[in-house]
Amino acid sequence: MDMDRINKVIELMREHDLCEFSIEEEDFKLTLKRGQLAAPVQVPPAAAVPAGEPCAGSPAAPVSAAEANLVPIQSPLVGTFYRASAPDADPFVAVGTRVTKDSVVCIIEAMKVMNEIKAETSGVIKKILVENATAVQYGQPMFLVEPS
Repeated sequence: MDMDRINKVIELMREHDLCEFSIEEEDFKLTLKRGQLAAPVQVPPAAAVPAGEPCAGSPAAPVSAAEANLVPIQSPLVGTFYRASAPDADPFVAVGTRVTKDSVVCIIEAMKVMNEIKAETSGVIKKILVENATAVQYGQPMFLVEPS
C-alpha cells in the first residue's frame, strides 16, 4: 500500500469521523486510530459494552426529557445510510410514520452491498437523526421511535 492510499484513508477517517480503521492485504497490515483512545481494557464476555460511542473529543448529543422515553433504531453495521431505495424514490419512513418490527426504515450500503434495515420495534418515528447519504457507525442511533 502506498502513501497516497494511506493519506486517502486518513482523509476518509476525518470526513466520516471514524476512530479506527484496519485493513489487511497479503503482505501488509495497517491499523489507524485517531482521537485520545485509552489503553485497552479487558471486559468479561458477559459484560455489556455500549456500542457506537463517539471518538474522544466528539461531543455527545444531549437527550431531552421528551426523547428519554423514545426507543432508538441503531445501525447494525458501519456503512452509508440511505433513506430511500433510489435517489428519485420516496423515503422508506418520515417523521410520523408508523412502523412495525418488520418495517424497512433505511438502507445501509457496506462494501457495495445494500442492506435493508428493519425497525425491530413497533411505534411511530419521532425523529430522524442521520442525514441521507452519510456514514453511520455500528450502534449509532439513526431514528427515535415512540413505542406503541
